[in-house]
Amino acid sequence: MNRSDGPLTGLRVVEFTGIGPGPHVAMLLADMGAEVVRIERVGGQSLNRVVERARHRVEVDLKTAQGLALCRDAAARADVLIEGFRPGVMERLGLGPDELLAANPRLVYARMTGWGQAGPLAQAAGHDINYIAVTGALDAIGRAGELPIPPQNLVGDFGGGSMYCAFGILAALYERERSGKGQVVDAAIVDGATSLMSFFSGLPKSAIRTTTRGSGLLSGAAHFYRCYECADGREVAVGAIEPQFYAELLAKSGAPADLAQGQMEPANWSEYGERLATLFKTRTAAEWCELLEGSDACFAPVMTLEEARDHPHMKARGTYEERGGVWHSAPAPRFSRTPGTIRDSATDGADVIARWQALG
Repeated sequence: MNRSDGPLTGLRVVEFTGIGPGPHVAMLLADMGAEVVRIERVGGQSLNRVVERARHRVEVDLKTAQGLALCRDAAARADVLIEGFRPGVMERLGLGPDELLAANPRLVYARMTGWGQAGPLAQAAGHDINYIAVTGALDAIGRAGELPIPPQNLVGDFGGGSMYCAFGILAALYERERSGKGQVVDAAIVDGATSLMSFFSGLPKSAIRTTTRGSGLLSGAAHFYRCYECADGREVAVGAIEPQFYAELLAKSGAPADLAQGQMEPANWSEYGERLATLFKTRTAAEWCELLEGSDACFAPVMTLEEARDHPHMKARGTYEERGGVWHSAPAPRFSRTPGTIRDSATDGADVIARWQALG
């Protein structure tokens, strides 16, 4: 595996294979230089070459004494352990936090679940859509009078899940520098998604600041914060909230002058939106890009994932990197001295664990 000099170089991580947010946490740490040993089921298949990159893989049969011993050896010398099983599974295997922290008091034991380690639903199956449903996030997404629209699994699994788990791991590692002790990180998607909703729950309620579906400034109801179809059927997005940006949008697009009045009046949004919809259909998306992109009109074309790779801004920043015929998202965020690195995975996990044991 190629080397990384990222800010987490030297950090040892044990990841128990899973799907969704757990592997994404491990990817984030690996991109920053952490050495991640991925414990995989015997005969397991790689599901995602991008999210599962930069791992030292090893197949382990957790039903055998030999397999469990290997896991304990890895955890005994690791800084971080990541697991995403239902509560109680790791305990039944003899790999729970009480056992592993007793052997390695500095271990940060990260538990990535949807419902959390405790509560009436802790043992229930679930997915992103269920977790964001109970937090109020899903209720706010969609058009008025229609069913909510699941936002892929960005809000729950990754926004409220893996990002908060990674934050928790780093916070625990920082605290360990003072106390010398590890601890358990209980990262529940319902907790993270609720935290994400704090911006909305903390706003004074009004017709503009509301999470009622299809209403409010940020829901797509406002004519200056929504998507429009162009003459060629392609779509563009505008987000001209501030008065000066809204004025630029109107001026550059050639919108009727009277749209400058009453921007923040919800009673105007439907009519103004219809008029802007008519206007945007007079040009192709490419023509609107030439006219508005890069200005303070807060404008962007709606692109597919494949098209995004070729957008000039993304290409200039190197936001995507191609490796072996697979397009990868570049490590994020970026660092001035110790940048993260995209690395390939290798099947040398057992060797890495042995090296950890030898080095102490």
